[in-house]
Amino acid sequence: MFRYRTVQKEGSAERTIEKSKFIGYVRPVETREEAEAFFEEIRSMHRGATHNVPAMVIGEAFNLQWASDDGEPQGTSGAPMVQMLVKEGITNAAIMVTRYFGGIKLGTGGLVRAYTGTAKAALEAAGLCQVREMDILKIKMDYSCYGKLQNLAEEGAFQIRDAVFEDMVILNLAAEPERLGEVRGIVSNLTAGQGIELGIARELVHIPELSKTE
Repeated sequence: MFRYRTVQKEGSAERTIEKSKFIGYVRPVETREEAEAFFEEIRSMHRGATHNVPAMVIGEAFNLQWASDDGEPQGTSGAPMVQMLVKEGITNAAIMVTRYFGGIKLGTGGLVRAYTGTAKAALEAAGLCQVREMDILKIKMDYSCYGKLQNLAEEGAFQIRDAVFEDMVILNLAAEPERLGEVRGIVSNLTAGQGIELGIARELVHIPELSKTE
C-alpha cells in the first residue's frame, strides 16, 4: 500500500545561472528539529553566501510546510520550492539552496526558475523512493531453494529484504498485503510444502524509484 514519496538520502547539485552560483542541498527528515539542524549545517558551510534559502515539507499528509526567502523578493524562492515538493508528492524532506550573487538580477520569474530548478537537481542527485506499507514474511528454507527464489523475486510479487545463512536459509520477504497469499503459494510450491513460516509483520518499506536516465 502506497503511503508517500520521499528522498532516499542526502544529495546536492550546483548550477551557475547568469553568473550567480546556486547550490542545492537536500536531506530526508522526519521532524522540524531535524530540518532546522540541517539548515544550520548548511548555513555554517556558506556563511559568506548572499542567500541561504530553506524549505521543508514534513508529514504523510504534508502537515508541515515551511520556507523562508532569506532576503530574496517575497515568494520567489522558498515558497516555490515548497510548492514544487507538494506538487511532486514529496514529503519528509528538507531543502536549502545557497546563492552567491553574480551581479546580474534574474527578475521574479528567473528567481523562481533558478531556485526550483536547483532544488529539483538536488532531489535528482539524492534519488527518490516510495514508502509503502508491506507485509514482511519471515521464512526458513533449504539452500537448494534459495537460488530459485531469487529468480522468482525478479518477477515482482515480493522482494527479498535480507537473508541469514545457517543450517537453513532464513529470509524476510516483503510483499504488498493483497499479494501475501500469492507469495505464500510461491514459497509452498517452490519448497514442496517444506518451507517454514516463522512470522509476519507489517512495516513501512522504502522502495527506490528509477531515475529518468535509468
